[in-house]
Amino acid sequence: MAIDPAGPTALITSDAVVLGLLAAILALVFWSADLKTGLVRRFYAIFPPILLCYFLPSLLTTFGVVDPETSKLYFIASRFLLPAALVLLTLSADLPAVIGLGPKALIMFFTGTLGVMIGGPVALLLTSWVAPDLMGGAGPEAIWRGMATVAGSWIGGSANQAALYEIYGAGRDTFSIWIAVDVIVANIWMAVVLWIAANQRRVDRLLRADTSAVDRVRDKAEAYELANARIPTLKDLILIVGVGFAAVGLAHAVADPLSAWFGANFDIAKRLSLDSSFFWLVLTATAIGVILSFTPARRLQGVGASKVGSVFVYVLVATVGLNMNIGAILHSPAYFVIGAVWMLVHVGLMIGMAFLIRAPSFFLGVGSMANIGGAASAPVAAAAFHPSLAPVGVLLAVVGYIVGTAAAWFTGLVMMQIAAGAG
Repeated sequence: MAIDPAGPTALITSDAVVLGLLAAILALVFWSADLKTGLVRRFYAIFPPILLCYFLPSLLTTFGVVDPETSKLYFIASRFLLPAALVLLTLSADLPAVIGLGPKALIMFFTGTLGVMIGGPVALLLTSWVAPDLMGGAGPEAIWRGMATVAGSWIGGSANQAALYEIYGAGRDTFSIWIAVDVIVANIWMAVVLWIAANQRRVDRLLRADTSAVDRVRDKAEAYELANARIPTLKDLILIVGVGFAAVGLAHAVADPLSAWFGANFDIAKRLSLDSSFFWLVLTATAIGVILSFTPARRLQGVGASKVGSVFVYVLVATVGLNMNIGAILHSPAYFVIGAVWMLVHVGLMIGMAFLIRAPSFFLGVGSMANIGGAASAPVAAAAFHPSLAPVGVLLAVVGYIVGTAAAWFTGLVMMQIAAGAG
């Protein structure tokens, strides 16, 4: 039975111990996934390793072993390991080939945005018919105000969500409920996207997808790695880590003052997330990786740069999993049903558009997560399809940051009118 989040203190409060647990979970998953026995092979055919690396840590939170609210592991992973992973995964990217993927990536991304903008009002309208007592009146606790903040998060990211919180004045209790809905529903969908990534060939056949553009990028990256691969020396590994974290330091040095300068000098900065240091951190780290991809640093791919970057990604996946408390659904089930309906509209539109334009599952998953998960999740989802595709996730997530506040603001206006009509 899940422990109430408002109840007793977590069993383990030391981040050092929690990190050790997460490392042990990752090691156990990858060790067991390599076993050749029939039962294990059938198990991992259904539950791919990356999904378990995400789901198993969530059980630590669900059963009260760890409290993600007091742990700093996710903050450290997202602010230090994520930008390092972006640099290491991007420096080996063939940027012209990535750009040559064509317009389907943007079509799927904006379909995802439209799905969020339509899904929220649809879910609210159904609520006004089925459970009008949940609408919460017209004050700060009105349900639509909290849902508007989720629209900001699901189109852009946490900075956009904070902007919508200020714009529509959601009450503190409503906001906290919808943060839980945001995290749980989005993370469940991310788990599905990771499953799709592990079974992309099967899903592509169901979608009748034309995967030629994605296959070209993936095959070219694998051919380059194979042609330049050699056993890494200690010097190679030091170079990889040195390049990755030197870039992280430079990205932080640029991001913090730049976000402060935009916030202080431009009124529009908040609406475009330009006052978010995390936005500039992700953007700067990606830019550094892109620049390095045109230099001899690209040769680090031959000694495992993308594999080291993937290790960082898996640690991030594990810390993201800590943020999902499945037991929270039991405390406010009606709100999670509303969130689930909202997400189903988004997913339904994504699948319909993917089928219509024969988009590969990669565009479906990453286009969705660039909306729903933002810069912290989109490159993880992209890298799950193939490490060389991570830059696509970053670029789409940046677009989400830019359009997120305006699109969510309009969605909030629509939901306000629905609530007013229901009242």
